[in-house]
Amino acid sequence: MKKNKKILCFSIALMLLITLIGCNTSSEKPANNNDSSVNVNSDDEANKDTTSDTDEDWEKEEAYGQELNYFYDGGNCTSAPYFADALGYFKEEGLNMKEYKSTSYTEALGNNQAQLAVGHISTMLVPSTNGVDLSFVAGAHIGCKTLYVLEDSEYETTDDLKGLKISAPNGIGASDYNILARFFDKDGINPLTEVDLVQVETSACVAAMQNGDIAGALLSDTFAYNLVEDGVLRPVRSLLDEDFTHEPCCVAAMNTSFIEQNPITSKKITQALKKASDWMKDNPEEAVQMLLDDDQISGDYDMNVKLWKTLEFGLTDEFTKNGLEEIAEDYIKLDLITAYDDPEEVMKLVWTPTAPEENE
Repeated sequence: MKKNKKILCFSIALMLLITLIGCNTSSEKPANNNDSSVNVNSDDEANKDTTSDTDEDWEKEEAYGQELNYFYDGGNCTSAPYFADALGYFKEEGLNMKEYKSTSYTEALGNNQAQLAVGHISTMLVPSTNGVDLSFVAGAHIGCKTLYVLEDSEYETTDDLKGLKISAPNGIGASDYNILARFFDKDGINPLTEVDLVQVETSACVAAMQNGDIAGALLSDTFAYNLVEDGVLRPVRSLLDEDFTHEPCCVAAMNTSFIEQNPITSKKITQALKKASDWMKDNPEEAVQMLLDDDQISGDYDMNVKLWKTLEFGLTDEFTKNGLEEIAEDYIKLDLITAYDDPEEVMKLVWTPTAPEENE
């Protein structure tokens, strides 16, 4: 009897051991495995595209099938959304995007009245660190703003402008001011103490220079083009100078909450925008003619084509990211950004590449 009991106990123990072994070799994966689906916090993984593109997943998004808005109020610099629409790239992605106009693309994005816009980093970066609900999703182009003086003036460099009044036409603390501050800082001049940055409206800047009220002004290259050709103005410092052409002037931005809630839709919007930007880079003459025919730009054809080719549309995400990092660092140093003191924290907040290139 005792022998039978021993055999029975041994059999039960053996069965329990087999059961435990079976549990440990099940299809469940341990938490510390090397599964590629685990979110690895590294620079190489940060921009990897993990967004599902299946129709089934896309249909679950609130934005699926809805009419969405892109901001565009004319001009060459901000025209990528216009071309994504006109060339059918939004439609190819299954999107229904309509043009939206207002007085401020920053406000339109922040309020989600428009889900997409292209605009100046110098306009949107500071607001995005102060609670405005927008993120940068792709680069747009370089250049487009320059510090001009009168052709017959004595001023040759920024150093010659020390102690003088320079116009930031859209106001102190706004985008023109931010660009000027970086111009002077790059040349070792304190923009807060060694120059006097004032506001004179764009159309009044030339007269103000001629009257001696200001020595120079930051102007768009489109506005200044004919004045330079006619020998009225000449450039002193530009976003097209060698030390600025390694960074974007303008970026594509989207509403951050919209991105978080609609990642597939956001990816498709950015993919369409990138297709348009690449087309714009490869087809300057046709692009200019389309905008002229649609009354979206002014001036003559030759001027616009020449300016178009300086902008270098079709920027990569790597180019844009590297430029943004340097700009964020400068803005913190110049106290233009005051909510953060670490450029990496700013980048985490503002840089959200929704359709990253495969090599990133």
